[in-house]
Amino acid sequence: MEAIKKIRVLCVDDSALVRSLMTEIISQEPDLEVVATAPDPLIARELIKQHNPDVLTLDVEMPRMDGLDFLERLMRLRPMPVVMVSSLTERNSDITLRALELGAVDFVTKPKLGLRDGLTEYGGMIADKIRAAAHARLRPYATHGSGANPRPRLLGNFSTTEKLIMIGSSTGGTEAIRHVLEPLPANSPAILITQHMPAGFTRSFVQRLDALCAVQVHEAEDGQRVLPGHVYLAPGGIAHMKLERSGANYVVRLEYSEPVNRHRPSVDVLFHSAARVAGKNAIGAILTGMGKDGAQGLLAMRQAGARTFAQNEESCVVFGMPREAMLIGAAEEAVALDDLSERLLQSAGAYGHRV
Repeated sequence: MEAIKKIRVLCVDDSALVRSLMTEIISQEPDLEVVATAPDPLIARELIKQHNPDVLTLDVEMPRMDGLDFLERLMRLRPMPVVMVSSLTERNSDITLRALELGAVDFVTKPKLGLRDGLTEYGGMIADKIRAAAHARLRPYATHGSGANPRPRLLGNFSTTEKLIMIGSSTGGTEAIRHVLEPLPANSPAILITQHMPAGFTRSFVQRLDALCAVQVHEAEDGQRVLPGHVYLAPGGIAHMKLERSGANYVVRLEYSEPVNRHRPSVDVLFHSAARVAGKNAIGAILTGMGKDGAQGLLAMRQAGARTFAQNEESCVVFGMPREAMLIGAAEEAVALDDLSERLLQSAGAYGHRV
């Protein structure tokens, strides 16, 4: 029987405890192995040359060279899959989002208290993210960085304000969402988004998007009225987001219930609510991400008369979620990320064209 080819991981963290725990967690997985650990980026640089790892886990805050500086140089000179390891602070959430812009595939958080128990509990998730990173499609370095080359804005003349757009994403989704929202005009249909994200990160993400986009971007609140020209992002790690009706209006409903498909918020919860409440007035799009969250919900939307799309394989960082949607016939069409904004506007009854 052929031996499993293990995914080779290099862990970079200035904390000896975290290096030890990450090694322990990763080594428990039959298909993963830690080939080396490094306390700072300068040592890591030599170890990369020596071991040629498949995936790097990189602490956000590092001595001798900032984690972001190291990541930027790495992605320019020797692109490889990187999973960031970040503490739950507002500053670190900003740095982590910047790391995703620079080309990091994903991130995991360090728990604030009970570090050993917390990281062990997160072991399965860490292992899954490393596996996804190992098979991820890296973006060309020239495309990294928000605002460097903003996408041309689209124009939309809408015959109705009843249309709603639902978007779900996971690994690679923060940059994919930015790519979709940035060209949209201020009078776009209302958009509800569930992106798999830990608590504490959505606020920074919303602020970044709001500064870049003509649409107004919010962290969703329970009971919030859903209006054209506004985007509502499910709060990470806290609650599921659903679409509901209140009289003549659509409203956001936050549901503080158990995870669905191991996620809270879950894309399936949002999509199922859109199928039930909005029917053919909804448009659904499932973007890059690992796993199958959102596939059944998108199918329900399509069966209720909604237009449904999946990001195509070539433009995904991880094709897991869109693939699952395509396999069960939930998405009527696979669309390249560059074309998705325009297709969503056209589906909402607008002629979307570039300014």
